[in-house]
Amino acid sequence: MKRNRRIHVVTMGCAKNIVDSEKLMAQLRRSDFDVTAQPEEAEIAVINTCGFIEAAKEESVNAIMEHVRRKGKGKLKKIYAIGCLTERYREDLKREIPELDGVFGSNGDPGFLRALGTGLRYELLGERVLTTPSHFAYLKISEGCDHPCSFCAIPLMRGKHVSRPSGDILQEARMLADQGVKELIIIGQDTTSYGKDLQGKPALSELLEKLADIPGIEWVRLMYAYPSQFPTDILPLLASHPRICRYLDLPLQHAADEILRSMRRGTSRRNLLELLQTIRSAVPNVALRTTVIVGYPGETEKEFEKLVEFVRDMRFARLGAFTYSREEGTAAWPLGDPVPRDEKERRRSIIMELQKEISDERNSSLVGSRVRVLIDRVEGELAIGRTEHDAPEIDNEVYVDGGGRLTPGIFCEAEIHDATEYDLYGRI
Repeated sequence: MKRNRRIHVVTMGCAKNIVDSEKLMAQLRRSDFDVTAQPEEAEIAVINTCGFIEAAKEESVNAIMEHVRRKGKGKLKKIYAIGCLTERYREDLKREIPELDGVFGSNGDPGFLRALGTGLRYELLGERVLTTPSHFAYLKISEGCDHPCSFCAIPLMRGKHVSRPSGDILQEARMLADQGVKELIIIGQDTTSYGKDLQGKPALSELLEKLADIPGIEWVRLMYAYPSQFPTDILPLLASHPRICRYLDLPLQHAADEILRSMRRGTSRRNLLELLQTIRSAVPNVALRTTVIVGYPGETEKEFEKLVEFVRDMRFARLGAFTYSREEGTAAWPLGDPVPRDEKERRRSIIMELQKEISDERNSSLVGSRVRVLIDRVEGELAIGRTEHDAPEIDNEVYVDGGGRLTPGIFCEAEIHDATEYDLYGRI
């Protein structure tokens, strides 16, 4: 292909899609495409879609239609859709949006590259064009999920759990470190099952230690841990390794036994309480992040109050609440969607207001302390960054006075002099 074929990749949804897009762009560049971050410069647009919940599907369709309008005005020659939404609704998208020049699946569907007149270059596997700030990167260690959660469409889109060979992961991590990446954010649909399909048992602890020992890597952060059959052998590492963040993303989804059973989570309220106690005992000062779903079918006021009580008692460092989205093809689909949208939003607001109070108290307790901060950006004399207890984009930030001379990717020590619900304010 000629070098002047300019292509723009739009990424919707989660960090796992970000990684897929970054690897795709590396393939495209090596196939003589000019990958541009400016949509107005492109002749070809690729939308990497999300199909997880209704809101994400709507956003993906809106992104496609925005580029369809640009094509109608002669500003684009071709539009392709790939990713999770296309895995679920490929034929529907072809039928309802005929302006698309191709609809392909996820997991690096080779048909897409063939449609562009090129093919998958295996020698490039692991190479990426980073779209995050250059000092942190997401590192995907597995694909798919074996858990039967009733509300979740991930197995429909991404298939069964498949761990990447550790050698491939470590090679990619070293390449990222050579590019200046200092923080690796470990992701997958279920990171805690890593290695079961390769060795017959979890191998996450061994992998984390090897990643943390790579020269240049300062922080390793674990996301998307699954609570059922949680591998407690990783806890000593979280507690003791200086480059593994005292941070754990552990989506629990609910805390009422009736709802957990219907959700097919493979655990109970009692088991969750014991797991959280085990984690906190083994890893002092750990920041626990979780997500919960409100408005699931069968969640009466009684079950919701159990969830509220659980959130109040557990005092998570970070928490996100989502309203239930009924997804076609999932085990919960036959249950309908009996909780009205307004009631779902009411319950979500109650949870988030409670978490706001908890976060405010936790942050206020840090006033007067000193924290290590990784700077993400600089605005005038203010540097903005995160502690080891905060993942990018979803967690707290630290605003550092007098940080104008700092640069993104630099670590500094800040003394905290003020705090709000979701931000800290400090001085170098």
